[in-house]
Amino acid sequence: IMNAFGLIQIGLILSSITIISSLQCNHLPLQQRKVIENSLRLLDKMGKEFPQQCLREKMSFRFPTQVLQPRQKETFGAAIEEIFQNIFYIFSKNLTLAAWDGTVLDQFQNGLYLQIEQLEACVIEKHSKHCWSKEVSRLKLKKYFRKIDCFLRDKQHDLCSWEISRAEMRRCLQLIDKVTRKL
Repeated sequence: IMNAFGLIQIGLILSSITIISSLQCNHLPLQQRKVIENSLRLLDKMGKEFPQQCLREKMSFRFPTQVLQPRQKETFGAAIEEIFQNIFYIFSKNLTLAAWDGTVLDQFQNGLYLQIEQLEACVIEKHSKHCWSKEVSRLKLKKYFRKIDCFLRDKQHDLCSWEISRAEMRRCLQLIDKVTRKL
């Protein structure tokens, strides 16, 4: 009797976790908007005004906007997860020459990390039949972020390269925000 009762309890716990998880996934667009608003605020707070000496070094990375065409929510969620992972990756290495507030940078990274975890859970939960379009999007995003990574490396992660990258991440998040608001 105790074993059966224990199994019933475990079953109830697991089913309530699944319900809570899917409720969180249903509210994901709203959550993403909040995370993006917070990330944009932190990006602004992280550094000062864009340095004048960096203006002539401006670089066009050309964000692949087609990856944000939300044909299927799962593909869109996977694209956003990929974007957040890449932003997290870029902002977690060789930041010594970026004259940014470390506490704010940590808050920025933590917010991204928590959102990545949430997105992973939802994307896995609805693991897609949309593998092909997800893979094409992933490759386009990898190429975009590789350009930024190479730019930082070529410039030896100097102040201007970080400021240009920070401005680019801001543009990237604003694009996501614009599309998310339409959903």
